[in-house]
Amino acid sequence: MLTTQEYRAIAADLSPATTAFIDGGFRPAISGKTFDSVNPATGDVIAQVAACGPEDVDVAVTHARTAFDDGRWSRMHPSDRKDVLIRLCKLMTRNARELAVLESIDSGKTIYDCETVDIPEAIHCIKWHAEAIDKIYDSVAPASEEHIALVVREPVGVVGLVLPWNFPLLMMAWKIGPALAAGCSIVLKPAEETTLTALRMAELAMEAGVPRGVLNVVPGLGGDVGEPIGRHMDIDMVSFTGSTETGMKFLRYAADSNAKEVVLEMGGKNPCVVMDDAENLDRVAQHVVNGAFWNMGENCSAISRLIVHADVRDDLLTRIEAHMRRLPVGNPLDPETRQGALVSGAHFDKVCGYVDKAGDILVGGSVDKPFVSPTVVATSSDNPLARDEIFGPVLSVITVQSFDEAIAVANDTAYGLCASLFTANAKRALRGARMLRAGTVTVNSYGEGDISTPFGGMKMSGFGGRDNGVHAHDQYTQLKTIWLDLTDDDEEAVE
Repeated sequence: MLTTQEYRAIAADLSPATTAFIDGGFRPAISGKTFDSVNPATGDVIAQVAACGPEDVDVAVTHARTAFDDGRWSRMHPSDRKDVLIRLCKLMTRNARELAVLESIDSGKTIYDCETVDIPEAIHCIKWHAEAIDKIYDSVAPASEEHIALVVREPVGVVGLVLPWNFPLLMMAWKIGPALAAGCSIVLKPAEETTLTALRMAELAMEAGVPRGVLNVVPGLGGDVGEPIGRHMDIDMVSFTGSTETGMKFLRYAADSNAKEVVLEMGGKNPCVVMDDAENLDRVAQHVVNGAFWNMGENCSAISRLIVHADVRDDLLTRIEAHMRRLPVGNPLDPETRQGALVSGAHFDKVCGYVDKAGDILVGGSVDKPFVSPTVVATSSDNPLARDEIFGPVLSVITVQSFDEAIAVANDTAYGLCASLFTANAKRALRGARMLRAGTVTVNSYGEGDISTPFGGMKMSGFGGRDNGVHAHDQYTQLKTIWLDLTDDDEEAVE
């Protein structure tokens, strides 16, 4: 990695795109309005970005529909689509440092995470889906000797993609990878807090050979762009990642418009259960600290509830505190920093509101706007700190006396995205993994699986589909049955 001074020099030299990308080119919002893109770590305005509205969404959808219907991408040979996306990955690799710095200053994320996790994973994601394009086969259903039944996948059409601000480029890759692989045309709304890398990606996609009108990026506020996407009569499907409150609105938008398909990946209040027989508590502590405080806790799959057996609680907390000392907080462009700035002043105030209400702070708790130090709080399972999605570096600790109590507490939530279980008992591990109501359960580790495994939640954490893996392609395709009658017409006439 580079030095802080070198990263600052790169940041100072950036000239990011700031207008909507529609039909293969940049254009200002029809209204002429803009909004400020602010560096959360410094408060400086990076750029003024086009504040698009419903009329811009209409234009983008029109071009996306034209591109889909004329087949410039949707009917391109699968191998040719694959080649284009592989070229996009090469361009991302060539521009990886620029993307990393742009992501860091736009979101407050550490340059360390952007360089070592977000950008490499985004490239890997798009490449994985590109390689799958010509390897996912359709099928033939069993039928009589007089018939052939083909079951084929077709791209769903024009899709609206609505992104969160916590992993802007990686979540864009999670969505455009399978959507483009399937042959869809896209109208994409980045979060207003983090717009700049999405616009740069659209430019790189055009350079790679994605045809005009296939990938359109429309920046703006949620009510001005997100809701019109959700209500648009000519958008066939929406995939949303973000808060549960906002995600639920897209179900209403679909019901009030054209009954478009909706896939939601929403919030979480993810439990980590540590039993009294857990092995190597130092390693457990390392997983807990990583899971709770990675990306400043601004992560829907973050460990936010530590449900720990009383017999190992104190020993584990001592080790957790030791690992937390290895998380320096500060300038995101310093490669030694592991905890950057919260994404906005409003979000900082929200997280601080929870820290201020914490009665028993075990570790951390200091705040210095826009930074919040990793914080561990002892609480009961019915406390708002243990029930609300804080989306910041706050870990609630709940002490239990048994395995059954631990599972009951873990499941006592409206969410069901991820869960972790640490135990040396293999039967208990398998039984607990089955009992935990979550879309992803890790045993003796923290994680989300990888690109090959589906990611999404149960209950109020998810709806309608999954990201990642071949399962992600399902949400961007429709199944069609083609029934062929092989009966000889002459024979049928004689009968």
